[in-house]
Amino acid sequence: FFVSSEPHRGSSGPDSSMRLLLALAAAVAPAAGLNLQMPALRGQTGLTDARFGGKKLVVVTGTSSGLGRKTAAALLRTGKYHVVGAVRDLDKMEVVAEVDGFDPDLFTPMHCELNSFASVRAFVDELKEWKAAKPVDRLICNAAVYQPSLPYAKWSEDGHEQQMQINYLSHFLLTSLLLDDLAKAPGARCVFVGSVTGNDNTVGGGGVYPIADLKKLDGLKLGAKNPISMFDGYNFDGAKAYKDSKLCLMMTSNLLHDKYAKQTGIAFSSIYPGCIAESPLFREKRAWFRKYFPIFMKYITGGFVGEEEAGMRLFQVAHDPRCSKSGVYWSWNGGPREGRGEGALERDGQILGGGGAGGGWDSIYENDQSDKVLNKETAADLWKFSSLVTGAEWPAANQPKSPCPTLKVVGAVAKAMNAQEEARRKAAGHAGSMPGQGLAGMAEADDTVGGGTAGAAGGGGGGAAR
Repeated sequence: FFVSSEPHRGSSGPDSSMRLLLALAAAVAPAAGLNLQMPALRGQTGLTDARFGGKKLVVVTGTSSGLGRKTAAALLRTGKYHVVGAVRDLDKMEVVAEVDGFDPDLFTPMHCELNSFASVRAFVDELKEWKAAKPVDRLICNAAVYQPSLPYAKWSEDGHEQQMQINYLSHFLLTSLLLDDLAKAPGARCVFVGSVTGNDNTVGGGGVYPIADLKKLDGLKLGAKNPISMFDGYNFDGAKAYKDSKLCLMMTSNLLHDKYAKQTGIAFSSIYPGCIAESPLFREKRAWFRKYFPIFMKYITGGFVGEEEAGMRLFQVAHDPRCSKSGVYWSWNGGPREGRGEGALERDGQILGGGGAGGGWDSIYENDQSDKVLNKETAADLWKFSSLVTGAEWPAANQPKSPCPTLKVVGAVAKAMNAQEEARRKAAGHAGSMPGQGLAGMAEADDTVGGGTAGAAGGGGGGAAR
């Protein structure tokens, strides 16, 4: 709103009434929560149009190898996206981009070391300065490390177990820093690469030891910092740390959907693209495993999927209009496990139908999630303590409200009256003035008696929580 700078001439006509209304609106706006910000500068808009030409802006972590590399290639082939590749090694990314023929006018690599919260924040600062007024249309949280064979934890720059920080905590922070940008883009999407290993209602997640389980998050509640390596507070297990990180990502996707999908219009989802048995993700496994695991997954279980196909699947969730639905765990139909044998050899391991990892564009479906993924109490604690550990800040999770100006003005008055009434009632005495009584007191006593593995470890500076 802009109010005329001409001196008031005492007119009682329409101009005077309009000035009065505008002045009233300006006075009421802060209390009513109205946003009267000026629009973006024209110079910024011109720069955005020249750089992006109407293309959607996509941020993908981990585009220098594996799934992220193939996803970036699929996005670029459409000519409809400008992809920012958030990578640890810019030199490697430069070579990959040249080998794969990434169009330099449509692909921009930027440094982002997910092993460091400071690097994540620096990446977001660089991105926002570079893109100017252009909002982020897609955020694809893909990058991950897998360290199943380590007998001990490796620590990030911030003192957290590496798999949990790179795979989960840094993506949690990154999402918080880009949420406002995503909210400015029509039809924005935020996609997390989950895993069957984090979903224990499947054979791959519930039938293969160790099983993902955050328990009561005792380790995270103590900061999940060296020497506390696991979110559950128990001893380090490299394979479980990876699975737990994927469980965290899938739970976070659901919670983001609950909090912000209606408010912002962003579609939050997670996916399992299939078992990419020949991916660099398994580079830290033993040589015999890297040799025979793809054969087993391809010809015996039917769970194998190549990097190219997996990249197309992640691309589909970012691109396909059917995937604009929020709160979904996307998967793809495959085929039956029976009768693999010679038939599998003849088809080079490819299968179709319900149940396996095969299937193309039209085989996508909304998969079921396990009780652990859907546990809202654990998810609430995960959100709270992950925010404390990373320093992530989130907007209030307000649901859409009526745009009626009268409601905003009357609501502001009612809010002030309600505050006065609550102050009066509180002065007369309330339950909070009786500490140690009721359910809260019982819970405190239970915590004191229960202790727990992580609590004991935290007090002694290590032990079982290493």
